[in-house]
Amino acid sequence: MIVRILAGLAAILLVTFSAEAQQPAPSRLDEIVKRGTLRVGMTGDYLPFTYLDKSTQTFRGFDVDMAEALGKALGVKVEYVPTAWPKLMKDFEADQFDIAMGGVSITLDRQKKGLFSTPIMREGKTPISRCTDVAKYQTLADIDKKGTRVIVNPGGTNERFARAHIKDAAISVHGDNVTIFDEIAKGNADLMMTDASETRYQQKQHPGVLCAVHPDKPFDFAEKAYWLQRDVALKAFVDQWLHLSTEDGSFRRIYAAWFE
Repeated sequence: MIVRILAGLAAILLVTFSAEAQQPAPSRLDEIVKRGTLRVGMTGDYLPFTYLDKSTQTFRGFDVDMAEALGKALGVKVEYVPTAWPKLMKDFEADQFDIAMGGVSITLDRQKKGLFSTPIMREGKTPISRCTDVAKYQTLADIDKKGTRVIVNPGGTNERFARAHIKDAAISVHGDNVTIFDEIAKGNADLMMTDASETRYQQKQHPGVLCAVHPDKPFDFAEKAYWLQRDVALKAFVDQWLHLSTEDGSFRRIYAAWFE
């Protein structure tokens, strides 16, 4: 009798432990909802996607509006975590934020560390120069000549693209991505190669002075998306939110406010 009782207890304990072992660990999505905040990493130097007003420490831009919409969909507040392109990867790996937003391009190096949402934009690198020089910089061969001055911001895909394709032209690094286009306008540099969306925006900010060079036909292919910590539940939520935002017109309204 005692042997049967002990055997029965052992079976019950085994079933209990097995059930507990099968319980999934809380997802990043669960943690965000429980915490009540979504931590968004942003560089704050890349209009029209993101800009940090240092006097008020507030962010604005297309991806700021998108982040607020995502926070509302999650039912949580958005906490912006300042970062910078040279240390974006390091901050991501250190789990400083749940998601990186603000004109982030999809790269395989970043894919190794996390997950990307459904792409929100398709584009590529193209030049922006003074309007009087547009005809001079149509191809990479036109640009990569001695005497041409290419300016880049440090640490991101712009600098990587320039160093991969420019061998003879001079490359200078300008640490402030907000004022970098003024350097071209003032004649301190000849051009910058950046994302087509940014060249279109900066052309609007410097009418008649700076012009985007064939933004509809960039030199390469790239997509922008939201870079997520490696959690399939969080990615599934963000992807579904983007899908619904596209279908109900809310994505289009936010896009139009910044890009048109």
